[in-house]
This record gives sequence, structure tokens and C-alpha cells, in this order.
Amino acid sequence: MKRLQYHRYGGPEVLRLEDFEPARPGRGEILVRVKAAAANAMDWKMRNGEMRLMTGRSFPRGIGNDFSGVVAAVGAGVTRVRVGDAVLGGTSLKGAGAFAEMVIADEKAVVRKPAELSFEQAAALPVVGITAFQAVLGRGKLRAGQAVFVNGCLGGVGRAAAQIALLSGASVGGSCRATAVDEAHELGITPVVEFGFDPARLEGRFDLVLDTPGTLSATAARTLLKPGGRILDIVPTPSKLVRSALPGPYRLMLGRPSPEDLDEVAQLAARGQLRIPIARTVSLAAAIPALSELERHGTPKGGKLIITAADVDEPRPRADGGPR
Repeated sequence: MKRLQYHRYGGPEVLRLEDFEPARPGRGEILVRVKAAAANAMDWKMRNGEMRLMTGRSFPRGIGNDFSGVVAAVGAGVTRVRVGDAVLGGTSLKGAGAFAEMVIADEKAVVRKPAELSFEQAAALPVVGITAFQAVLGRGKLRAGQAVFVNGCLGGVGRAAAQIALLSGASVGGSCRATAVDEAHELGITPVVEFGFDPARLEGRFDLVLDTPGTLSATAARTLLKPGGRILDIVPTPSKLVRSALPGPYRLMLGRPSPEDLDEVAQLAARGQLRIPIARTVSLAAAIPALSELERHGTPKGGKLIITAADVDEPRPRADGGPR
């Protein structure tokens, strides 16, 4: 079996495609033959050591969290899925290793893949979908008739959050790069402002401010907020952890594994109500250059980078990322 892994924390140069022996699934775990996996910024934050307090110092370590595939084996106590089921889900932080031919995951972190979704489409969903779903409807407590401002509204989490908020009956404003303003409007987002905007233009208009790239200043976020509103940031740093513990509207959050939430996200995608575009698909053998380019230059633009670990036996997804 092959897996992308590294033997020390560092930049993209530490990644290697190497042979590995997948572990047997323990109690509550499943072994999945990976069909597709999706890249997230969290992957290289873990690889370069920014999250070492949670990931530990044991090497070699795999990389990649989001995946879809077929269950190859189950551990004791597993009841929700069976061998042969097509699933999508994510690994634990310590157990990262989805950029591989096989991966171990907790049964509670996967759901069955809807037949309407290809393996590539399914792999694009877990981290961005759960984070957006829990931010908007969970911690954000957004209700119909309210308004949310999504900083980075066309990123993975931002795009998902905007669609989920609109489906809930809320209105959505957001920020994006200048060249993508029309695309944001087509998604139903209004007003749309460019990055670096003057927050005074939108003072006091939003019940929830969701900062997906973690770049919005405290002053700007508070300016946008209505009295009694909430500010959510999904990019952790030590200083933000301290700030989040203080009284006030600001809270730092990370998506939590939840089979109920993940299944809801998957069903929304299956119905065509949640679309996560796919910008590029590469094989496992070509993944290291593609991941390096994504990290260093932010390419590909306009969608997810998908890594196929096996021959995907379903038609390719449509260009817009929607179900067939």
C-alpha cells in the first residue's frame, strides 16, 4: 500500500510517497479503501507543526483528513456501516492519513455516501461542510430573517456557509477577491465587498460575522455586528484562544465530528442544494507537486484539489461541482 507521509515536521519538501502497512481497525474503527481525498489548509498546518500539541511527535505521520471510499474491514463494535459500503468522512487529527490507498477512521466520523454523489464530490464535503453547518446553525444560531457576513465567502467553508445560511432563510453578505464579485452575486450573496473593504460601509447590519480565513480585525468585525450579535473565527492561534475565553461576542470554533451533521451535509449535496466546486483532480502519484503548488500559490482557484487514490469507477463530477 502507498501513502503520503512525513518523518518530521516541515514544509512541502518533507512529504514522501512511501509504502506503508495499514493498521487493523480497532474497536469502533473502520478500514477504508480510499477512492478520493480532498486537500484542506488544515493539512499543511498539521504537517508544518502548527498543531503539534494536538497531533503529537510520533512519526512517520500520514497527511490528509477528508476522504471517500469503500469500507474494507470493520473493528469490534461497529454497527453503522458494513464491509462494502461506500462512505465519506474524515480522520482524527492524530490519525491523519487520507492521502493513501487505505485509511483508518472512527465509525462516528463517517456516513454512507449518497448514490447521487461521485466519490470526488463526496470527498470534498467533510471538513468544509461540517464546519460551515455547525458555524451557521450551531454556534452561530442563525435563524430565518437574520443576516450573516461571511469573510471569504467563496472559499471552501465560506461558500458552504453562504449556501447553508441562504437555505435557512437568512440573508448573506460577504467579501471576496475583486475578480470574483460577480460569482458571489450569482450564489445569492449581497452585498459583496472586496477584501480590504471599509467596514463602516456595512456598520451594524449583521447578526453573525463568520471569519473563514481568520483575517478580519476585531474592530472591523465589531463594526459589522448588530447589538447582541456573534463573531465566529475558524482559524485557531494561541492569541485567539485567549481572546475567545474572554467575555464578548467573539468565539473561536473548530468543526466537531458528528455523523448527524455530516449526513445532513451529504444529503444537501445529494439534492443539489450544497455545491462545492472541484477545481483539479490528480492521482496519488502526482499529489506532492499539486499540494505544494496549492500551499505556496493558492492554486487551483475556484474549487477543491482532489486526490484520487484508486481508479474511480463513477463518472467525473460536473464542472460546477453539482450532482449528476
